[in-house]
Amino acid sequence: MVSTSAPIGVFDSGIGGLTVAGALLRQLPHERLIYFGDTARVPYGPKSPDTVRRYAHEISAWLIDQGVKAIVVACNTATAHALPSLQRELPVPVIGVVEPGARAAVAAGPGPIGVIGTAGTIASGAYAKAIWQVAPDATIVSQACPLFVPLAEEGLFDHPATRLIAREYLAPLLAAHVHTVVLGCTHYPMLRTVLAEVLGPEVTLIDSASATASATAATLAQLQMAATSPSPGVHRFVASDAPAQFLRLGQRFLGAAIERVETVTLG
Repeated sequence: MVSTSAPIGVFDSGIGGLTVAGALLRQLPHERLIYFGDTARVPYGPKSPDTVRRYAHEISAWLIDQGVKAIVVACNTATAHALPSLQRELPVPVIGVVEPGARAAVAAGPGPIGVIGTAGTIASGAYAKAIWQVAPDATIVSQACPLFVPLAEEGLFDHPATRLIAREYLAPLLAAHVHTVVLGCTHYPMLRTVLAEVLGPEVTLIDSASATASATAATLAQLQMAATSPSPGVHRFVASDAPAQFLRLGQRFLGAAIERVETVTLG
């Protein structure tokens, strides 16, 4: 039986999943996190489903070795390709980001729903399937935005190049008069200012981080695994490469200070 004071494991292809980690820290202040950012192999979007699944299982195995009590897949591409096998094979509960984000999009109100994400996430159709499970008649417009991840990883959150690329990517969504847009990648909330500017004030942006944190809290409560008092130890932040870059930008993604980044090489 895993102790309720054991940490929650969180992983992403890079630093984008820190937006989910930040939401977890706000909603579950007693919990301790171990965050793994696979910065050596970012981005996951262009990679094959088999490769993404292999990466996800490697990272999850490492987190299990660190004694985590649950794993949050804070990466849309990894959720789309690997969540079912992770849930089937791992000895701890595994929560993804797609279903919580889909439910939040439907709850935002009627009208066409736009979904933006990496090439891998969009090609998987994971968000469309999840949305249609909740709202079978929903109109969905999906758009791959592969350059958004490297722009965010480089810290170009509000840059003329980002704005130019956003106008190109988001044109089909504007033409379809979407009411809501799901930010189907955990890096994308850092580009919120530009995305909101291009899409206009009438479009609601859905960031799955908060919904995922709520789903995690519900899962831990249901399984009686939630920490009832502050867990001992400190949060750990781990990168597979470029820890200095992780430390420099990570605080902006997390919304809190990061004092130290460990380096662990997998694969």
